[in-house]
Amino acid sequence: MPNPQHFGFLLIQGFSTISLSVTLEPLRMANRHAGQELFKWSLITPNNKPVTTGSGLVMAPTLSMQEAKDLDVLMVVAGINVHEVQDQALLRWLKNQARQQVTMAAVSTGTLLLARAKLIGDKVCTIHWENIDGLREEFPSLNVSGELYEFDHQLMTSSGGVSGLDMMLHYIGLMYGDELANSLAEMSIHPKIRPAHEDNRMELQTKFNVHHPRLIRAIEIMRDNLETPLGLKDVAQEAGLSLRQMERLFKDKLATRPAVFYLHLRLDKAKLLLQQSALSVLEVAMACGFNSATYFSKCYRHKWGCSPRQER
Repeated sequence: MPNPQHFGFLLIQGFSTISLSVTLEPLRMANRHAGQELFKWSLITPNNKPVTTGSGLVMAPTLSMQEAKDLDVLMVVAGINVHEVQDQALLRWLKNQARQQVTMAAVSTGTLLLARAKLIGDKVCTIHWENIDGLREEFPSLNVSGELYEFDHQLMTSSGGVSGLDMMLHYIGLMYGDELANSLAEMSIHPKIRPAHEDNRMELQTKFNVHHPRLIRAIEIMRDNLETPLGLKDVAQEAGLSLRQMERLFKDKLATRPAVFYLHLRLDKAKLLLQQSALSVLEVAMACGFNSATYFSKCYRHKWGCSPRQER
């Protein structure tokens, strides 16, 4: 019997519990279903100290960083505060693991730490959709796909949430065949293993409770053009509407004006960048289509009740 693959889960302070569960549990289920130890796993933490999850649970390491010398895969598990991690010793440790030919992996926001350790290079990666803009702003040369998960040589990344389950089932299928992977999906009450390219965001129809195809198209155009906002006439034209028709649809279906809706999309993005990136307030303003920091601050305070600096 071949030696079991050893997964190390590097738990970062404030990590998402669901991200750990959906990537570790398939390993346990695979062992149980196969009737043999295909995988083993260890929990690792920075400085070998207990960490607290985003939901307040305390997790202790089962393997020290110094003893982690026989890993096959190292999975970085992080949460919404990952941009605050500036531990250079941790980044050096990640680089050392990569030099040992360990497959580097990340779930949810853990991709940011792999990027800061310069372990992604020209490989394709993904990250939680809330953090895509922040990652691209900090590392403009990275190839960030926005897919549910990505496999690129000795790098695998997941966008978080239950997509980590799809990534692990896909990985197990590559290692031990589709029959085992599909059995594990069925055991998880997971009707199918989603392909990487399946949409990782809620459909606009559901999110905004609208069904008019041209209105949905107008919203898509706005969402795709936040850093350099389009004029409303251009949005309407690309959506196949006149400006008057678009204004009427927004009023009837969303009880707002197109200009206000568009502004709020930009301010939603700004809030995410302020909370989950290391960009300066001015850089956030520019990334959300505001050429004036004063106007950005005014709009932000009006929507969110505090200034961008207070949010940060």
